[in-house]
Amino acid sequence: MSVTIDRGLVANTKRVHGVHPVFLIEKILRERILDSQYWKRECQHADLLVLLDRGVELEQIGTYANAGHTLPTPFICLLLRLLQLQPAADIVYHLLVQKDFIYLTALAALYIRITCQSVIVYQKLEPLLADRRRLNTIENQTVKSIHLDEYIDKLLQEDKFFDMVLPRLIDRLVLEDQELLEPRQGSLQEESERMYEDEKNETGQRAAHG
Repeated sequence: MSVTIDRGLVANTKRVHGVHPVFLIEKILRERILDSQYWKRECQHADLLVLLDRGVELEQIGTYANAGHTLPTPFICLLLRLLQLQPAADIVYHLLVQKDFIYLTALAALYIRITCQSVIVYQKLEPLLADRRRLNTIENQTVKSIHLDEYIDKLLQEDKFFDMVLPRLIDRLVLEDQELLEPRQGSLQEESERMYEDEKNETGQRAAHG
């Protein structure tokens, strides 16, 4: 009789979406993370500060294929360690909005996408749809540069990303109908309103000066 052993589990973690948080990464990919040299050398004993140092060093996101197998990049290895550590929400939100290290932003965004409820996901990630910073992504041994807003859009729109099945998001319109989210304004509408306010302010200043 075969016995299934789940590696990577740690004690004293809160369940996420009803499961141990490491289960949010599929078993095959999780096993490859745990067998990787990067995990063994840099991640398995890392505390949060060490993990952040490793995140600052990142140069790309994603997974890559070798001989037909999906292998983890350091980015995905750090995601698993982050799931084990379960940092406080305010720390993750700070990583998301800081501007100095884009790969820490990307890591925090993916962590939020797979661990948070739909309302929080929309509230925290949608502001980054205006962020045009560039980062490198690797898929099937091909590296390309994308804008951060493209990455965020994929997290919000797709069901699978980086060989990971993403938790289902409740449709945004449903949450709006339930008054859990404000209707989202498109960038063109926001720009139009900004131009209108600028023009109104200029008109008021001219009137004030005669």
